[in-house]
Amino acid sequence: MLELGTAPEEPCLRADAARNRARLLEAAARLIAEHGVAGVTMEAVASAARVGKGTVFRRFGDRTGLLMALLDHSGRRLQADFLGGPPPLGPGAPPLERLRAFGVAVLYRSAEQLELQLAAQPEACRRFSHPATQALRTHVTMLLRQIVPDADCELLAHTLLASLDPALIHHLTRQRGMPMARLEAAWVDLVARVTRTQRPA
Repeated sequence: MLELGTAPEEPCLRADAARNRARLLEAAARLIAEHGVAGVTMEAVASAARVGKGTVFRRFGDRTGLLMALLDHSGRRLQADFLGGPPPLGPGAPPLERLRAFGVAVLYRSAEQLELQLAAQPEACRRFSHPATQALRTHVTMLLRQIVPDADCELLAHTLLASLDPALIHHLTRQRGMPMARLEAAWVDLVARVTRTQRPA
């Protein structure tokens, strides 16, 4: 079984540090619900959680780190689903079916959290090396190696994941008005073309 990670966390946080972290994330989630992602600043989170601003910086590093931590919960849930959940997303289905299901799951997860995902995207030098991104890429690469073992599966994984980029989903759904069903069909079609397989009936 692969060990896939999300954002790095200290494995043995002291009880008070763990409580502080949970309180900060709860405060940040509350601010998003009330004011949108724009309302989440390090100062606002510190004030809402009744801690010093330095505590927020020490725990998350910067605003991007804080927003990435907020995404971690759903990221861990998605990983649990594709590592050990029911098929076709989880083990037990053929790799091609799992790859199709994976893209659809990521697509709808991104659409549900679009504002947060866009705000949490790290700068270019950190974007592709983030543990959560690496986990998704590792999974797609593994599936591709089972379907098209003669291909450069690592680069193909980058290509497939680029079609699930939150900024692209935002552009297509919010700016171009495309329905999610069209994006889902496009993912299935792209997988078929990349893997040289037939589209499902």
